[in-house]
Amino acid sequence: MTDVTRVADARQGQAHGPQMTWLAHYPADVDYYSQITPQPLYTLLDRAVANFGGRPCTNFLGRTLTYKEIGALVDRTAAGLQKLGVTKGTKVGLFLPNCPTFVVYYYAILKAGGTVVNFNPLYTLEELTYQLKDSDTEIMVTLDLKILFDKVDQLLQSGALPRAVVASFASLLPSTKSVLFKLFKAKELARPAASPAARKIVLDADLVTGAGSPKPVEIDPHTDVAVLQYTGGTTGTPKGAMLSHANVYCNVLQVVSWAPELVDGQERVLGVLPFFHVFAMTVVMNFGIAKASEMLIMPRFVLDDALKLIDKGKPTVMPGVPTLFNALLNHPKLKAHDLSSLKFCLSGGAALPLEVKQNFERETGCKLVEGYGLSETSPVATCNPLNGPIKDGAIGMPLPGTIVSLRDLSDPTREVPQGERGEVCISGPQVMMGYYKRPAETADQFIGHFLRTGDVAIMDQEGFFYIVDRIKDLIICSGYNVYPRRVEEAIYEYPAVEEVTVIGIKDKYRGEAPKAFIKLKAGQTATAEDIMRHLEAKISKIELPAEIEFRDALPKTMIGKLSKKELKAEEANRQRAS
Repeated sequence: MTDVTRVADARQGQAHGPQMTWLAHYPADVDYYSQITPQPLYTLLDRAVANFGGRPCTNFLGRTLTYKEIGALVDRTAAGLQKLGVTKGTKVGLFLPNCPTFVVYYYAILKAGGTVVNFNPLYTLEELTYQLKDSDTEIMVTLDLKILFDKVDQLLQSGALPRAVVASFASLLPSTKSVLFKLFKAKELARPAASPAARKIVLDADLVTGAGSPKPVEIDPHTDVAVLQYTGGTTGTPKGAMLSHANVYCNVLQVVSWAPELVDGQERVLGVLPFFHVFAMTVVMNFGIAKASEMLIMPRFVLDDALKLIDKGKPTVMPGVPTLFNALLNHPKLKAHDLSSLKFCLSGGAALPLEVKQNFERETGCKLVEGYGLSETSPVATCNPLNGPIKDGAIGMPLPGTIVSLRDLSDPTREVPQGERGEVCISGPQVMMGYYKRPAETADQFIGHFLRTGDVAIMDQEGFFYIVDRIKDLIICSGYNVYPRRVEEAIYEYPAVEEVTVIGIKDKYRGEAPKAFIKLKAGQTATAEDIMRHLEAKISKIELPAEIEFRDALPKTMIGKLSKKELKAEEANRQRAS
């Protein structure tokens, strides 16, 4: 049964199983039954170019490119990629900060028929090597900034990466800034031509020169994979969620439908969240393109710079994570900046405290609503109404065409009665095709056509959902998923460590942060500094423990398995006492 059929059945009162309580309280200006005809994902850009070619598309550190200019760059880049051998299904990695190059190559890869593989620029060599191999990535796109290129260069030299495309960072800047950057920050730039692996490197300038137009590639939106988005799922083992063109395209238009007051060609979106993250990929970049918005792009988040950009650039939409909104609110010079241009802010990645929501709306006059989703749902599944009741802790209602069913924790085939706790299971056009090369794990993740999330929620009498627990062992740190198992495995590689348990602790700025409890081997010594130095090369900065505590013994279950329950209780008591 298709998603459209299930929704149609629900409309006629014939839905089998799911209690669609939200229907009676759905936002009046949003059509739950609106049908979206899936298209290749790059048609979002094609439409914007056709209808708003003269409008600004990207605004990066003061240099603006129009939709017509971006569209032309995408076509030339797609043709260049095809000449490099990119064809239907070729995996092409993006190892980039937020910048116009990300936008251009993202859509060019799709237009050439390839699949985008998003890589986190903060990843260590070990993490990058694993994802390269697992995803079958053949080409990596990066910039000539040493902080990025040096890692790519090592991957090329080791043989983990077959080829790379390197674009110029300075060329993205306004002419004066470009000259000054080359003059005063030359040490930050790499020299790809001097690399021992230079024969494996193609410069972006050479790729697009004389490239012409791409050859059309027939795309089936339902079966062709647009993006491989890596996630830990419910286990923490990184795996690629296969997001089809239809998955991402539909999710973008679902989010668009949630804010009908926004006007095509007249909005400005602040791109402060990293595009490689699924949340920003959909609700910043693709959403911005779908609305023919001007994207004010920040290469990395700097609080003072973000405030200045809001004041001067006048964005109307700003997706973010709770820590971003909280940081803005607590900035000592907040009142000296004009934030009145903001119309709509979407918070995701972690729970949004009601106090932060209310204070932000009072200070800015901008609506701040919380949504919920995961990589496997492209990512948005639910959202609070822009105009509607404010409910503390609610993740909102399902987006149009989406069904959320709460399932019995011991029998996921059975839906729980309204008001009872159940595992969040999601069905809708945005739900992934499955995990790349992992049929068994894909099967485990679904119950029928419903995706199991590992989150536990309740639904109130008006159809609003509230996350109350997690089945999966997960720490949400500044909106990023951190899996204790990954941190534990990295710590175990330190020779003096006998046992380790990692839990999440409350963190005023990041929401949650990892804490490691370590038992050393008899006769061995180590300090927290030793462990941190060991970890810096193995896991990303976001995964590094905020605290390390050494213990003579760690709590265990009756069968001898390391137990987190006692340590979590200790930390909770400590928080209450402080």
